[in-house]
Parts: sequence; C-alpha cells; structure tokens
Amino acid sequence: MNQRLTHNAIQRLLLKRFALAAGTYALALLLLWLAFFTGHYDAPLTSVVIGSVLVVASQAILFVVFYRGYNLRFADPSLTEAQVLLGLGWQTWLIAHLDEARGAFLVFYVLILLFGLFHLSRRSFVRCALLVFFSFSAITLWEGYHFQLPDPAMAVLQVCVLFIVLVWLVLYARHVQASRQRMRQRRFALQAHQDTLRGMMRQLEDLVATDELTGLFNRRHFLRLASRELKAMDAGVVHGLALIDLDHFKRINDLHGHAAGDQVLQAFAGVATACLRDGDVLARYGGEEFVLLLPDCDADSLTSCCERLRIAFTDVEMIGLNVRNLSLSAGMTLLEPGDDLDDALQQADQALYRAKRDGRNRCAAAWENVDA
Repeated sequence: MNQRLTHNAIQRLLLKRFALAAGTYALALLLLWLAFFTGHYDAPLTSVVIGSVLVVASQAILFVVFYRGYNLRFADPSLTEAQVLLGLGWQTWLIAHLDEARGAFLVFYVLILLFGLFHLSRRSFVRCALLVFFSFSAITLWEGYHFQLPDPAMAVLQVCVLFIVLVWLVLYARHVQASRQRMRQRRFALQAHQDTLRGMMRQLEDLVATDELTGLFNRRHFLRLASRELKAMDAGVVHGLALIDLDHFKRINDLHGHAAGDQVLQAFAGVATACLRDGDVLARYGGEEFVLLLPDCDADSLTSCCERLRIAFTDVEMIGLNVRNLSLSAGMTLLEPGDDLDDALQQADQALYRAKRDGRNRCAAAWENVDA
C-alpha cells in the first residue's frame, strides 16, 4: 500500500512537470503564429499548420503515456531526455524557418535545456547541448553556403553567443548535479545516523523496560502496561492479576550465596515464560517477587495458570547447585473495567500473604477471602 501511494505521488509530480512543458509549448505556438502574421516566418501557412498539429499531437501522446502510467515501464519515468530531444527538434525546425527573428527565439533552446537540468545525467546534458550547437550551426552554414543570410556578421555573432551560453549551461549543470550528489550522500548519511539513533533508542527503551537479571519486564514498565490495559478494557472483559513470591528465597541466598539466588530467579523466569500465552505479561516486581497479568481471563483460567506455574517450578532441578524443594506462593485477584490498579495489587498482596501464612507452596485467591 505504501509503495502504491509513493508511485501515485511520483506520477502526480511527473504529470505536473509535463503540464509545465505543455504550457511552454502552447506559448511557443502563440509566438510561432505571431511570427507568421508579422512576416518573420519564412514558410507558407500550410507549414505553420502542420507544425502546430504535430506539436499538439506529440503532447497528446505524451499525456496519454503519463496518464496511463506507461512511463513507469522505462528506466527514467520522467522521460526527460525524450521530451528534451523532442523540444530541440521542434525548436530547430522553427529556427530554420525564421529570418531576423531567429535571435529572439534562441532563448527557447535555453528553456528546453533548463527543463532537463535536474534530471539529465552529465553525459545526456552535454549530448543535448552539442545537438543544439551543431543544429543551429548547421542551419547557419547551410544558409551561408547558399547566400541566404541577410546579415552574415549577425549570424556569426548568434553562433558565438549560443556557444558561450551552452558552455555556461554545461558548467552550471555539472555544478548543480555535483551539489545534488553531495546532498544525496549527506541525506543517506543522515538517514543512516537516524536509523542508528532509532536502534539505540529502541535498545535504551528495552533496557529501561527490562529487568537485567531475568530478562522480564521491570516493575515500572509493568505498571505502565497494566494501567494502559485497564483504560482500554471493554465492558464485560475481565483480566487476571497475580503476585508471585518464591518461597524461602532469603534462605537460598544465605545458604548458597547470591549467585545461586540469581540462578533461581532466572530459572523461574524461564519456566514461567514457557508456561504463559502470547499476550500474558510477566514482570519482576522486586526482589523475589513477580507480578502476572492475564488479559481476558476468568477465575478458573487464572487459577489454572498459577497452579501450572507452581507445579512447573517445583519440578525445576538446578544443575550444579544443591538447591532442593523449590516452591512459590501466589495471590490472585480479578480486574474489571473501572477497577483501580493499586487496589487490585493490594488485594493480590493480601491473598499472597494468606498463601504464605497457610504454609506456602500454594495459590490463594482474593475472591475466596471475600466469599469467606
């Protein structure tokens, strides 16, 4: 979809550019007829009519090519060189039939070359400039050879002026194209820096949101996610919330060291991640305490999930560590639209306290206490 929108935008720009060229042709045709009626066009009326019809026909064909998108099949969708060559051909034909007004119409050579200044390659631009010079020089030599020049000195001056203008245009075109190339390189470099910066920002966001030891979300990021989920809840939807505490974790640190405790925390994170669904949110809440959010969940599903976590953790065997009888306790509650997150966390914490008071290695639900 984005690629199609980009093509449409480019095509609209190309159509506007073609409309600009067609408008220039229209003005040139008006000047052609003005030169004819003022007697400066040395050809019969039939020649003027045929020339005008050919110009209109060529522009109509180009309009169909751009409007139907046929131009996109070419390496240069703008068809700049083709349009420039067509304009130079028509301009040369016009110049060949003018007398004293020839010098005034030389400016159209400059306009045509300026049309291709930003789109033609260096070689193409030089090639078009040479075509202009040799075409005009050939017309002048031909008429001079047949003694048809009314003012030979003026003709030589026109050739010299045209040569100087063309040389200046070629040099200026090289300067413009070199500047565009430098700007393009700088733009690519800036884009690369921006991509690198965005990547670093993503890494920084991950670092800010992630607990370094377990790889789970940290407390601050969990609270942000949970608050957002609460605000986005639809009527009738229920989320499950659980606080999980690893039993006797202080004793593990005291007997086996903090490195062993870190490995136990990492083991729980790995087991819990494997047991949860996509979309479930597990975070390290602090120390050996974790918090779990299960979107779109009822009481039975929440209880089943926490029991599955509890049993899976009791089956963990720590390789290289003499740590036995791992267990956890969990306090569960349900979140409904309009509930306060802090109140829900307090309810889960009270249920967790009751699970520990009743002997640990168990899951207690806040709604059971209410029912009691």
